[in-house]
Amino acid sequence: MIRVMLVDDQELLRTGFRMVLGAQPDIEVVAEAADGRAAVEVLRGVEVDVVLMDVRMPVMDGVEATRLIRAVEGAPRVLILTTFDLDEYVFAALKAGASGFLLKDVPPVDLVSAIRAVHGGDAVVAPSATRRLLERFAVHLPSPGGVEPEAVSGLTAREREVLVLVARGLSNAEIAGRLELAEATVKTHLGRVLAKLGLRDRAQVVVFAYEAGLVVPHSAG
Repeated sequence: MIRVMLVDDQELLRTGFRMVLGAQPDIEVVAEAADGRAAVEVLRGVEVDVVLMDVRMPVMDGVEATRLIRAVEGAPRVLILTTFDLDEYVFAALKAGASGFLLKDVPPVDLVSAIRAVHGGDAVVAPSATRRLLERFAVHLPSPGGVEPEAVSGLTAREREVLVLVARGLSNAEIAGRLELAEATVKTHLGRVLAKLGLRDRAQVVVFAYEAGLVVPHSAG
């Protein structure tokens, strides 16, 4: 069973998600919380695989809660819940260790698929969706060059190409076509990029590339 925790200050939203997830044979909602601080406390006594985390909550927001949760060894994966038109904190949440984000009005089938994908260690959202979100909140991004050039000096030319294309919103299959490589080879290069840069997942690759100035908003056409 995939053990899920719901963290949102809107009880009605939690109820809706709980009903959808409760109908799945392989997913169980094992905990809930109405704010980030409560979520951190609850997780000390409950084993959870995936946390659905709102960003705008009283007491402690989802960004700080995500940072605290992901700092613990063996921590559950975190999916950020966003309204997409208000949550300028999502970039910070991705940087804090969230694996991706979901819209609050996500169709039930997509919610279930995302949870299963996270549990399996796969990408949570389409890279292009992450890119659109980052571009939407470009004003909140650090100035290009925030990461020292040495951070990417250990990458091969091909790994750097893959890094940039991931940040530009291309899927592994699209990158394979662009570079005339096998998709498995692209996955291997991406894995090496993660290892060399000390990044957790694809979402953080995107954040890193934007912070390093390797990709800037509106340059990814």
